[in-house]
Amino acid sequence: MDLTVVAYVIYLLISVALTIWVARTLSRNGRVFLADVLHGNEKLADAVNHLLVVGFYLVNLGFVTLYLRSADSVTDARGLFEALSVKLGVVLLVLGVMHLGNVYVLNKIRRRGLMEREQTPPVAPQGWTGPGGGPWAAPAPRA
Repeated sequence: MDLTVVAYVIYLLISVALTIWVARTLSRNGRVFLADVLHGNEKLADAVNHLLVVGFYLVNLGFVTLYLRSADSVTDARGLFEALSVKLGVVLLVLGVMHLGNVYVLNKIRRRGLMEREQTPPVAPQGWTGPGGGPWAAPAPRA
């Protein structure tokens, strides 16, 4: 068997396993952020989480398969390790960038939700005060 094919098989096995591991980790831990962002709506958080995981799989597995092809043929064990290290290193960097992107977006959404909650008064207003009114204003003149 050609060592290039061995490199392809090892690359695919490790890359797919890493993608699955990262996706499961993001899914399990990202669900907490989504539930917070979506104000405790668990069903919606699960649905969005599932959609994000599917998108993560599609993007990363698509990249892994596109990056499979190698211009150089592998002729010895050293070449096999060098080819695998470059390919797996790039896959790990892409997975890391995807992870950081997901965390960044979730954090932005979460912060916006927190800001919206802080802007809402805890109690509905009891009345309306006209211009110049309020406890610090001078009393209105009597007629």
